[in-house]
Amino acid sequence: MAVLLVTACTTAPPTTPAGVPQSLGSLADVPAVSASVLPTVVKVLTSGGNGSGVIYTADGLVLTNEHVIRGAASVQVAFADGQRYSATVRAVDVATDLALVQTGRSGLPVARFQARLPVIGELAVVVGSPLGFENSVTAGVVSGLHREIPGSATETQALVDLIQTDAAISPGSSGGAVVNTRGEVMGISEAYIPPQAGAVSLGFAIPAATATDVAEQLRATGRARHAFAGLEPAQITPQIAAQMHLPSTDGVIISAIVPGGPAANAGLHPGDVILTVDATPTRRPEDFLGALRRRTPGDEIAVTVRGPGGQERSAELTLTDRPAFSQ
Repeated sequence: MAVLLVTACTTAPPTTPAGVPQSLGSLADVPAVSASVLPTVVKVLTSGGNGSGVIYTADGLVLTNEHVIRGAASVQVAFADGQRYSATVRAVDVATDLALVQTGRSGLPVARFQARLPVIGELAVVVGSPLGFENSVTAGVVSGLHREIPGSATETQALVDLIQTDAAISPGSSGGAVVNTRGEVMGISEAYIPPQAGAVSLGFAIPAATATDVAEQLRATGRARHAFAGLEPAQITPQIAAQMHLPSTDGVIISAIVPGGPAANAGLHPGDVILTVDATPTRRPEDFLGALRRRTPGDEIAVTVRGPGGQERSAELTLTDRPAFSQ
């Protein structure tokens, strides 16, 4: 479980004219949801600890977090019926913190994934193995969408564009399922902010659409494609703002440029401050990474930047595929 101390598509349900599902679920739905989902969630064990996973295909492919199996070539997978199988790590994607592991078991029940984002306030049921307690279920609601965890960009590019929930997510839940009342996976458990950071019930999950897109690419080619801007975004500290005579710490300072990359080709330089992406204010590195997460290679983005002399200018970047060295 990443701890930050800052640490199958189905038909959508009937909706009201405002576009909100008629029923977002209640705690009375949790027993039935749990019974349907528990057989599709597994415990993933490595030499360094354990996490969770979701059965992706009937022939034994399991989807989990990259950080759960990081550094391992093989793991153990414990199924809900008590059976345990060895598994090999098939492919990983560091940028989204997702991985596929292949077990030798077939004829498995497969998790169902929803294509759309959930609705804020919708019931969220988390299934996994927190602290090693297999087949654990917690419940809450979807608290927010498109969340970026402040300060995470210094550690990883994965903690952006996430689903937030107040359902309990604990160490060992990583890679498990966050499901709706129809038993569909709406997210893969990713991280939480612990109480010692002043947080209360702040958990985060990778949206199902992101997880399945990456999983399908990993199955097909062994790697996933991601939009790449060719720059390293950094936080503007009060010290940097004072040194550069900036009006505030809002914005993303470019600390490095990849030669020949999209940013370099657009005329950006180290020391430039990105203020907006496609007219949306970009206050933190996590905002910038979240904007990239929702783009694909070949897309164009328009940025507003402030140069070291204080002049503002616009530039257009044609995003490319993230090179292997930046994974």
